[in-house]
Amino acid sequence: MTEQPARRLLLVHAHPDDESINNGATMARYAAEGARVTLVTCTLGELGEVIPPGLRHLTGAALGEHRRGELTAAMRELGVADFRLLGGAGRYQDSGMTGLPDNDDPACFWQADVDQAAGYLVEVILEVRPQVLVTYDDHGGYGHPDHIQAHRVAMRAVELAADAGWPIPKVYWNRVPRTIGEQAFARLHADLPGLPFTKAAVLDDVPGVVDDERITTEIDGTAHATAKSAAMAAHATQIDVSGAYFALSNELAQPLFTTEYYELVRGEPGDIRETDLFSGIEGAS
Repeated sequence: MTEQPARRLLLVHAHPDDESINNGATMARYAAEGARVTLVTCTLGELGEVIPPGLRHLTGAALGEHRRGELTAAMRELGVADFRLLGGAGRYQDSGMTGLPDNDDPACFWQADVDQAAGYLVEVILEVRPQVLVTYDDHGGYGHPDHIQAHRVAMRAVELAADAGWPIPKVYWNRVPRTIGEQAFARLHADLPGLPFTKAAVLDDVPGVVDDERITTEIDGTAHATAKSAAMAAHATQIDVSGAYFALSNELAQPLFTTEYYELVRGEPGDIRETDLFSGIEGAS
């Protein structure tokens, strides 16, 4: 058996691009430091809205395959070699936005049996043996069915993996502290006249915004800002990047965070305000 790196990080996301927006700087930092970074993506995002006019002919399976290529390019930018699709390519399809008929498709991720889907993730956990798992909160960050389901599957897999002999020491949810968000949006509004976006999003539309006291961990990824920006830009069907800002298909500008924030929900914090996801884990230094 090949010896595992001392630090092993697993991230669970719903669609290609979610990982780069939420955790790109974190992933690039830990990959550069020699940790094993594993990404599991639950769907190929076949129902995503396409930004570039020249690619809007892509729909369904064709869009999913294109986004798989974007994911590969993004992981190259972040230096991450281990990225997988939950249960293999095509196992679960994009569920679409809340309330759409797509939510009722038996093949979509929203309709997946949670224990079965978690079983596929447990296989990865038992192979990789991560000390840290990162995913969304129970609202999926912003309420998308696939994000909520990714949360449910990830948290159930944590339970099942512990029963199977690998209790993951630390589990985190993606967060943005409200004060940091307010400061970033103030800068955005000042810079907006020079950007290719006509309007700004609002802070409460950013996934995972919580009061500052909920934040347990901040990861300074400023040294990897270029890698994160390039990874996001690789997801060209979904993201338009301009300097320190980006927009999704709604064309509303948002800040591009290079310090990324988390809430520890399982495990013991290594410090009062952690600056390392592996803080306090014996043998992971």
